[in-house]
Amino acid sequence: MQNQLTFRDGLLFGLLGLLIGLLVLTMYQIDRQWLKLSEMQVALSEQAKDMRELRSAISNRPLAAAQTGQPEANKAVATAFTRADAATHLPDYALGDWGVDAFGTNIKTITPLVSSDAYAANVQSYVLESLITRNPDTLAWEGLIAKSWTVSPDGLVISFTLRDDVHFSDGTPLTADDVVFSYDFIMTEAIQAPRERAYLEKLKSVTAKDKFTVVFTFKEPYFEALSLAGGMAILPKHFYSPYLKTPQKFNESKGLLLGSGPYKLQDPTLWTPDKGNVELVRNERYWGDVQPAYNRVLWKIIQNDSARLTTYRNGDIDSYSARPVEYQTLKKDAQLMAKSQNFEYMPPVVGYSYIGWNQERGGKPTRFADKRVRLAMTYLTDVSRIIKDVFLGYAEPAVSPFGNSSKQHDPALLPYGFNVDKAKALLQEAGYQDRNGDGVLEDAKGQPFEFKLTYFQANEDTKRMVLLLKDLYARAGVRMIPFPQEWPVMLENIDKKDFDAITLGWTSGIETDLYQIFHSAQAQSKGDNFTGYKNPALDKLIDAARRNVNETDRMPLWQQAEHLIYEDQPYTFLMRRKNLLFVDQRIHNVQMTKLGLNLGLLPMETYVPLAMQKYTQ
Repeated sequence: MQNQLTFRDGLLFGLLGLLIGLLVLTMYQIDRQWLKLSEMQVALSEQAKDMRELRSAISNRPLAAAQTGQPEANKAVATAFTRADAATHLPDYALGDWGVDAFGTNIKTITPLVSSDAYAANVQSYVLESLITRNPDTLAWEGLIAKSWTVSPDGLVISFTLRDDVHFSDGTPLTADDVVFSYDFIMTEAIQAPRERAYLEKLKSVTAKDKFTVVFTFKEPYFEALSLAGGMAILPKHFYSPYLKTPQKFNESKGLLLGSGPYKLQDPTLWTPDKGNVELVRNERYWGDVQPAYNRVLWKIIQNDSARLTTYRNGDIDSYSARPVEYQTLKKDAQLMAKSQNFEYMPPVVGYSYIGWNQERGGKPTRFADKRVRLAMTYLTDVSRIIKDVFLGYAEPAVSPFGNSSKQHDPALLPYGFNVDKAKALLQEAGYQDRNGDGVLEDAKGQPFEFKLTYFQANEDTKRMVLLLKDLYARAGVRMIPFPQEWPVMLENIDKKDFDAITLGWTSGIETDLYQIFHSAQAQSKGDNFTGYKNPALDKLIDAARRNVNETDRMPLWQQAEHLIYEDQPYTFLMRRKNLLFVDQRIHNVQMTKLGLNLGLLPMETYVPLAMQKYTQ
């Protein structure tokens, strides 16, 4: 029997048909929206590509000028960029590729102020900038972020006028407020910056006169006032100021790094030591008159010397600093020399290596608190033999913190010679004798003269030196135990002053300020006087020299200070080493300056010609 359709059934079917129609229409609209979104995405992608090409075109303007042989019209280049600008006019100049180097140790942190080693400072120099910089040819100061400055007649007030076109890498303008913040941040006691505070204590105030004028006022005259004020790294207030509320978070950070420099971290908050390598990318917003050549700068962590050499041979890093023991052999290596530029030189501002004798440990004086013991250890340290046997003559003895060519150095001071008899006499005078006939000296309480010498475990030359010293010290009845450590562990133990003796190196400047390392105040405030050396007479000389702005009058004060350090031997000064460097021939425009090779000068003056480039991103 067939069922009849009622009016109600018809109504239901009608509603159902309407719903189906609406559903179809909705699906059609959704499809149109998806299509529109897809079109927008393609358009945005094309716009992004256009922007990248535009930035590239802008960055390559010097290249275009170089290729046509015509200088760019109406282009005013600040003095700080003239060398880099000259490089862009070389016939084969090109932007692109990567600059790749290697560190021989793991890095603990690259956060500014918190870090304390030269490796982190090297990375930061590509990211952070200062108001002024030194001309590598003349050594005169010239403006970087600051376009001009004035110094008051009494030398106590320095006023800088900033460029108004400087931005941090995230696009935020750099103003006088950022300069004032950088000073205030460092001077905040909760921030782990004792080394920087040691210098900035000379300042009375740093104030912003207006948006682009900042005034530094000093408490008293200081011979490096311009360097101190103008050389301070400028930290972005908007990025670092939140850490004033959580200083411990900043102090424990590993990779908080943001600045106005030509390179940047891809993410300025996320780098950690477990990433191993350190990689910076080009700051596409860089304000400078010349753009840096490389798209990226990469430091690989390669702790083994042999592995580092192999990596260089394979073309995976751009330079190799050779050990003296292998240098002559490598110079005769036809394959290596065919790909290399060779540089053998004593850096103009070369640092020095030393053995530091810890005079206070756990709040108590150590045996090295006795000046006679320290001097005896210097007599037992045969620096001439170390230079001859370990460093094969590619070094010169260091007499003090001042280089042999420095005006601060008194040439009448000569290195202490190796003398076991003098050492034994001094140790006996200090109360050390071989009381039980075992060949080892003991003190009055019968405790043997035994100590650990801490050194960086990955450095083979240092290891050889330490083993040589072990034998030399044993001749006088002193038992030295070699104590190799990883770099981050060494830094921690230095901060805690938890070591007997340690061998390290310090970098040097054009004129070296002794305050940070040898003034008593820096032993008390957890500064870099981590050996606990204190001499009130030296403190007075350091203070007097720092206050004296007349170079002619200041140099005799430094030389008197040098004499006291020479007599006290808080360090046994070892040597200043030559650089024995191989640089891949793909790196062009490598030049020697009064500051050393220009490989590290910023903006980077070196580049890779287009035909020799191998990294495309």
